Amino acid sequence: MASASPNASEYIVHHMGHFNNLGEPQADVVHFGVINFDSLFWSILMGAIVCYFLWRAARKATAGVPTRFQAATEMLVEMVENQAKAIVPNETTRRFVSPLALTVFLWVILMNALDLIPVDLVPSILRWTGLDAILPYHRILPTADLNVPLGMSLGVLLLMIYYGIKINTPVGFVKGLFAAPFEGRGFAAVLLAPFNLLLNLIEYFAKTVSLGMRLFGNMFAGELIFMLIALMGASWAGFTLSSVAFSVGHIIAGTIWAIFHVLIIVLQAFIFMMLTLVYVGQAHEGH
Repeated sequence: MASASPNASEYIVHHMGHFNNLGEPQADVVHFGVINFDSLFWSILMGAIVCYFLWRAARKATAGVPTRFQAATEMLVEMVENQAKAIVPNETTRRFVSPLALTVFLWVILMNALDLIPVDLVPSILRWTGLDAILPYHRILPTADLNVPLGMSLGVLLLMIYYGIKINTPVGFVKGLFAAPFEGRGFAAVLLAPFNLLLNLIEYFAKTVSLGMRLFGNMFAGELIFMLIALMGASWAGFTLSSVAFSVGHIIAGTIWAIFHVLIIVLQAFIFMMLTLVYVGQAHEGH
């Protein structure tokens, strides 16, 4: 790409490539041998930042007049706690799930917010510093990497199974898999058991996949739109009518989409947090 200017397709494909253990973009949709180091770095960094600021807010909390930082943190904690009380019936569970939901909410917001960084900023920094030879591909938006949202949704799945077993006992949990939603007695219960098991497994699978795919789909589409807008600015070829029009359009469209995308960033984080609470709450109800 350094020898000639890339066309639009090459530009987008290159910007969607991850720095991984293969040294090249992933060709297969599913490849369990690929590790995207850039997604790991940015997601862990954002998680560490969230944990640091929550720890700092707890450490600096006072009973007197709160600072603006403490007041904002208390508002977030109260908001998440109220949602958890309305959804998760068990108080003991809420002691763990409420802080988890707050952490996930802020974590997803920070990861999503990386999409507001100009798409060519990191590649330009790597090129100026000469690191592009080592990092030919680098993608900073973890939630646009399917591995990250699905990994988080798998964590929610484990919580659903854990609390389903804890609340309903192992025997009751397994019994619920075979006895609901179609109930029966005697021979009818035995006949319906395989269908009930299949439906419950499909339900768990659908919840897990939809939770991750919803976040991934929205952030992937938002990132792609930013790349398409960036292509408008890259079409500059001098002070011609088309060049000036595309450049002005690039600034206007980029600004409008960035403002609108802020809403998507927060909304997707809120939806992920709420669905986490809903799925854990449903685990307390049994099948």
